[in-house]
Amino acid sequence: MKLWERVVEARLRKVVEICEQQYGFMPRKSTTDAIFALRILMEKYRDGQRELHCVFVDLEKAYDRVPREELWYCMRKSGVAEKYVRVAQDMYERSRTVVRCAVGQTEELNVEVGLHQGSALRSFLFAIVMDQLSEEVRQESPWTMMFADDIVICSESREQVEENLERWRFVLERRGMKVSRSKTEYMCMNEREGSGTVRLQGEEVKRVQEFKYLGSTVQSNPECGKEVKKRVQAGWNGWRKVSGVLCDRKISARIKGKVYRTVVRPAMLYGLETVSLRKRQESELEVAELKMLRFSLGVTRLDRIRNEYIRGTAHVGHMGDKVRETRLRWFGHVQRRESEYIGRRMLDMELPGRRQRGRPKRRVATADHLIHIFDFSKGFTLNAFPDATFPFYPGLGPALRVNPSVAGLILCPGIEPEPQQ
Repeated sequence: MKLWERVVEARLRKVVEICEQQYGFMPRKSTTDAIFALRILMEKYRDGQRELHCVFVDLEKAYDRVPREELWYCMRKSGVAEKYVRVAQDMYERSRTVVRCAVGQTEELNVEVGLHQGSALRSFLFAIVMDQLSEEVRQESPWTMMFADDIVICSESREQVEENLERWRFVLERRGMKVSRSKTEYMCMNEREGSGTVRLQGEEVKRVQEFKYLGSTVQSNPECGKEVKKRVQAGWNGWRKVSGVLCDRKISARIKGKVYRTVVRPAMLYGLETVSLRKRQESELEVAELKMLRFSLGVTRLDRIRNEYIRGTAHVGHMGDKVRETRLRWFGHVQRRESEYIGRRMLDMELPGRRQRGRPKRRVATADHLIHIFDFSKGFTLNAFPDATFPFYPGLGPALRVNPSVAGLILCPGIEPEPQQ
């Protein structure tokens, strides 16, 4: 069944054009695009000392509330051929379920609303529904961004964002969806008058100073201190899941390092290409990483083994270098995209206003001085900070052969790579 659903989905994607504001399950789009656009928007308004109001809208049981008749209507309105509408109707015809509990299970119940759980087609069908429902109220990115059922609405005034929220609520609830009152939250930065909030049908929307948007914590400052702490916690959670492998004495240090680089480090690096870290925050990531590696290799600080040997034995490079590498790679990805791409539009956006006196705040676009010397219009492979460039400690495991520190890195004329120590 899933194979047939994937075939139908591939054919539907050829004829249905989803709006640019939808980032969920769309080709060449990911959570990083939406996170990057929101962070750059917040940085621009912080530097210009202008107010920015954001409402993060959550839909209550979104996939389970889609009316079937509304689904067929949205498919036809999107230009889907009638034969594919009938194919989808056949998939949802005679849908039944049972409720199982400790004392047994109920008789079969008809399911006449919602999308199938676990279906390969449900994500794209939901995108079609949201595309049609939001046609009347959505604005261009980044003022409106959607990732499946997660919606963020931004505006320069509280009154405008409250009006937009009410319009979204009316359009969605008129067509069978429901906005969650408890999970919808409001955040404001650079507010000059009072500390109020917005209202939704007379109810105050919860105001927060931080919000976990698509797995990345955004703050009203906007800083990234709490996001770094969340990344460290995510790394420890991933480490505990594979601690049976990482702490097994029978497994070589090389395998442990590979498991760490595959499972643990991606959790710590998620979303960090969109932030500008301070030295102290990079140090927090380094400390957490070295604790994990020492636990995995069965050594402590009392063994008096230097960090370079720990890294060389596990074939793991500096966390700070890896953060810079992912940031450079992401910036190159942004610069190679078309001019209409949201990331490039956000970087090029100019706002009226003057920044406050003093040293400029750190920004993502100027986080690495190397950004300005690369020609991102040409293809290249970025491996500026490869793993396994450190010596190993005898008895902890063999070290990988040292690779050049700039292998595969294209530098501008006159820039020489640093020699190996």
